[in-house]
Amino acid sequence: MAGGRIRAKIRRSHLYTFACYRSPTTQEDSPHDFQGPGFSRMVYCNQPQMHEQKPLKYCTNYISTTKYNVVTFLPKAIFEQFRRVANLYFLLAAVLSLTPVSPFSPVSMIAPLVFVVGLSMAKEALEDWRRFIQDMKVNLRKANVHKKDGAFALKPWMKLRVGDIVKVEKDKFFPADLLLLSSSYEDGICYVETMNLDGETNLKVKRSLETTLPLEDDQTFKDFSATIRCEDPNPNLYTFVGNFEFDRQVFPLDPSQILLRDSKLRNTAFVYGVVIFTGHDSKVMQNATKSPSKRSRIEKQMDRIIYVLFSLLVFISFISSVGFIAKTKRDLPKWWYLQVPDQDSLYDPGRPLTSGFYHLVTALILYGYLIPISLYVSIEVVKVLQALFINRDIHMYDEETGTPAQARTSNLNEELGQVDTILSDKTGTLTCNQMDFLKCSIAGTPYGMRSSEVELAAAKQMALDIDGQSQASTPQSWRKSGGAFSEVELETVISSKDERPAIKGFSFEDVHLMNGNWLKEPNADNVLLFFRILSICHTAIPEENEETGSYTYEAESPDEGAFLIAAREFGFEFCKRTQSSIFVRERYPSFQEPIEREYKVLNLLDFTSKRKRMSVIVRDENGQILLLCKGADSIIFDRLARNGRTYEEATTKHLNEYGETGLRTLVLAYKKLDEAKYSAWNEEFMRAKTSIGGDREGMLERISDMMEKDLILVGATAVEDKLQNGVPQCIDKLAQAGLKIWVLTGDKMETAINIGYACSLLRQGMKHICITTMNTDAIVEDPNKAIKENILMQITNATQMIKLEKDPHAAFALIIDGKTLTYTLEDDMKLHFLNLAVGCASVICCRVSPKQKALVTRLVKEGTGKTTLAIGDGANDVGMIQEADIGVGISGCEGMQLFAGCDG
Repeated sequence: MAGGRIRAKIRRSHLYTFACYRSPTTQEDSPHDFQGPGFSRMVYCNQPQMHEQKPLKYCTNYISTTKYNVVTFLPKAIFEQFRRVANLYFLLAAVLSLTPVSPFSPVSMIAPLVFVVGLSMAKEALEDWRRFIQDMKVNLRKANVHKKDGAFALKPWMKLRVGDIVKVEKDKFFPADLLLLSSSYEDGICYVETMNLDGETNLKVKRSLETTLPLEDDQTFKDFSATIRCEDPNPNLYTFVGNFEFDRQVFPLDPSQILLRDSKLRNTAFVYGVVIFTGHDSKVMQNATKSPSKRSRIEKQMDRIIYVLFSLLVFISFISSVGFIAKTKRDLPKWWYLQVPDQDSLYDPGRPLTSGFYHLVTALILYGYLIPISLYVSIEVVKVLQALFINRDIHMYDEETGTPAQARTSNLNEELGQVDTILSDKTGTLTCNQMDFLKCSIAGTPYGMRSSEVELAAAKQMALDIDGQSQASTPQSWRKSGGAFSEVELETVISSKDERPAIKGFSFEDVHLMNGNWLKEPNADNVLLFFRILSICHTAIPEENEETGSYTYEAESPDEGAFLIAAREFGFEFCKRTQSSIFVRERYPSFQEPIEREYKVLNLLDFTSKRKRMSVIVRDENGQILLLCKGADSIIFDRLARNGRTYEEATTKHLNEYGETGLRTLVLAYKKLDEAKYSAWNEEFMRAKTSIGGDREGMLERISDMMEKDLILVGATAVEDKLQNGVPQCIDKLAQAGLKIWVLTGDKMETAINIGYACSLLRQGMKHICITTMNTDAIVEDPNKAIKENILMQITNATQMIKLEKDPHAAFALIIDGKTLTYTLEDDMKLHFLNLAVGCASVICCRVSPKQKALVTRLVKEGTGKTTLAIGDGANDVGMIQEADIGVGISGCEGMQLFAGCDG
């Protein structure tokens, strides 16, 4: 395709106030000033041939997660086999059997040894071959690469070189770490899903430099050349420093222009990028660890037993030899019929010590069956058969994808029964990463009859609990509403799911709002506003299915997608977005006759983790200007007007009930704006948006705050992050068995806590210990030291609280974020952290990087000395899985790099 695609004329950056601001050119003219080690990488764009010789020759884009290669297999595999003390002993016995003093044929000793070692090596070769095949599937994926004269052609990932220009299309993975040059949007932004790297499901907005925007199709790369000087390869996913030299100018680069390998392009037709880091230099591979050689505890225990048995064997043989020396010296000359000394001088009364030594060797071989080689043969065969049984286990077969279980190594089968601590990823492992709109509260009235999975699990538990002792741990809201569910009620709740076709993202059920019945509600005006906020306050893109005529939505987060699906089902279908307008097909005032209405988007104050809210300012068809807002309850309630708090008490009650049942909640509010006041505010807002200076973001925050005040509360939403089947019951059983469960996730703390409740990891009545990093005062001389002292104090106080707890049934949950973990994993603090964590029933680590996952796993494994099992489903979990005693990989939608590194 010589000409590329027609570029989308919508400038998506218009939607974003905070996420993708581009500084004016005058500010871009100040490049980063870096010198010395750590910043030596030079990339010649569109000139990959420049990187074929040193010092600019960088590693290829070929990746390998195997333990062996053709050259190293024999020496490394033999070394692995003879790490087993038993095999060393059998080798010694085989060597001795070749001597003249051996009482039987050498074949009887050598053949079993060759069989055991050969079988083990064949098994290792097969398992490593599977890793190699998985690696090659990745390496042979095709990428669209610029050849010359503006022509692009497909090339395997493994053949990519630093400096190559790559074109990546929608829903494809990035083949290497790229610098974004341009995209299908004319303002050069694109959407990236980083689930594979950090577990986060919301899309990230990336934006190219303004100077590369003209590179909009294939032909523009015919004579393109530029130079990048940047940092050397490192594992930091969220940082990047570099300069881009183009057209005799130098522009600074930051992480917002970097597209990382194994992340996916979403909501964008295509992007052009230049390869910066390839293969094992890429940030995701820098976070990976080498495939370790794992040995089970039983195998290590058997080594110790072999030492004991060998010592016993030597002792018995030595006693036997001492007796033989005495007999040889005293009695052997009398036994003339033995014809001593013999021809080989093995039995010579004149040299009893020599004869005794020969007898010692004979005795070692003769009594050698004290250490049975047949046992090792049996164990190896049993392990292989066990692995085959695991692979064919119908209970671990996934019908949806047709994927069976795969035991990628059979060395660790016996470890499964000795696990003490389970370390799990969240997104895609505990949850399906599928948000369902379940309940809502509008104008103080709750809607939604269906129960969440947490409620159902609790109801089943209460139904089974004859004594009713579980009543104490039931959330108060459930007890108020009538205590335990009856079996009939439980069947009704569960079977009601099959009454109508399932709609992905929408599990709501309440006749009061469906099929236009909301028009009969006493608070119909508020319901109308609620539905309009759902259908207008977002940054999604609608995509029409030509066959069915229905719309699917490319949203930045699963929550946003669920809101739009809910709005559609309620009769408010978002159907079109232009540069300045949103079009909604509303079934109002008549549900039977939809009317397409246009809302002009004046401003959009996008969601950030700091703001915890999102607002859109629109003008409706009547000319009325409205601010529509959704956000966290703690944020929105602080911004309500006096006359906007009518439903606050009732909504707060409903939010608490939703939170107790593991649902994720958001509050919706609005306010009407006066034309003159809006114009004055907008003038000030645009002035701040185009200002130059370090305080620009602060100014935007303050001006946005001025607008997002005096809101009127409309209601609240409750969506459920669907758990994988059986997760709450599984975690409950594991907890009953005394296993400790740690969740290591890249998600933010609030999300992780909600899921903790949903999957029974956190329970009502559990005491939370949150360890966080304080904000250091600028006056403090050494901020790092102050932060460490503060964290250590928090850990010490929490440890003391656990020790002083008098209630024997009290349970504690530790919650800590990635920034704090950076300090707690340092040598002088990690044991204090581990002591606290071991005293807690559950541990949740939020915002952790892949490297931190691996370090936490290593700390638990080495610090407790007990068996650890790690489970995950993405490339960000590889380090954790390889570090644990047992690594389990789940086959999901997050790419396949994980399975090259797991054990099963």
